[in-house]
Amino acid sequence: VQLQASGGGLVQPGGSLRLSCSASGNIFSFNAMSWYRQPPGKERELVAAFPSVGNIRYAESVKGRFTITRDDAKNTVYLQMDSLKPEDTAVYFCNVDVLVGPTYQDSYYQTVWGQGTLVTVSS
Repeated sequence: VQLQASGGGLVQPGGSLRLSCSASGNIFSFNAMSWYRQPPGKERELVAAFPSVGNIRYAESVKGRFTITRDDAKNTVYLQMDSLKPEDTAVYFCNVDVLVGPTYQDSYYQTVWGQGTLVTVSS
């Protein structure tokens, strides 16, 4: 399974960006889909997630500004980012837990990370 993330770039404070992450491969289903970010010089942190169990989760710092959505028919997860702030500057990574395998009977769960896309919020 491979993940292709896109949509990053330079945006002014208060602006918006939409990140996309598409998965390719012999995928049967998704167990969880998440977005993480790693600001310069800091640890990677969870931003938003469709967990395997329970409701959508958001980091406190992005609640009300970011929205995670998914399109299972396209094997894609999105992150709509509005009212962006300079502190949102980071490399954003998608992460999925997927059920994969040559056949459904031989399937197994795999955790996959995307390559990261840089979001810079600056005037």
